[in-house]
Amino acid sequence: MLQTRNLKFTYHHGPSFEFPDVHCGNAEQLLILGESGKGKTTLLHLLSGMLKPSSGEVSLNGEVTTSMSNKELDRFRGQNMGIVFQTAHFVKSLSVLENMMLAPYCSGKTATKRHALEALERLNIGEKANNSVYSLSVGEQQRVAIARAVFHRPTLLLADEPTSALDDRHASEVMHLLEEQSKEIGSSLIIVTHDQRMKDRYNNRIVL
Repeated sequence: MLQTRNLKFTYHHGPSFEFPDVHCGNAEQLLILGESGKGKTTLLHLLSGMLKPSSGEVSLNGEVTTSMSNKELDRFRGQNMGIVFQTAHFVKSLSVLENMMLAPYCSGKTATKRHALEALERLNIGEKANNSVYSLSVGEQQRVAIARAVFHRPTLLLADEPTSALDDRHASEVMHLLEEQSKEIGSSLIIVTHDQRMKDRYNNRIVL
């Protein structure tokens, strides 16, 4: 279960944000919706621990992540969170499978190539495991990004603007994949977006 309390963040010489408390239970799905400039990505970075709040706290399954050191937080994030960014980031010199294995290797999480290949197969991209990531189409790269985020079975899956550049059909497909994969591994799913097409898809939502 993810919870936040009294989260605030101020950028140096930049805007300040004060966020409503967030609660997402185990295996629940939550939509965080807001227009540009409302702090959606800032909130996602706070939830994931990539930013530390000016005040307030974030906890995941009883662990207060905002009180952890950077080293502790990096390890905790790698073991408990999967993140799908708006733009997928890969190491160009590595294959699809090698990119998949990089995150658990860095975090000390136990994950095998078999688990990675199974995740790729579930997303119909298994035959590209040994290819260069940058030989794939944008849609295939997105599937790899989702597979990479879920194959170590994280407690929490975070998605940042996963549909913003997609037409209706592909947006629906990506959301279905995220929902399907989060249900299969039993993780909580939080989607952060300005995409108004998503607003009626979830009863559990926060508007910034």
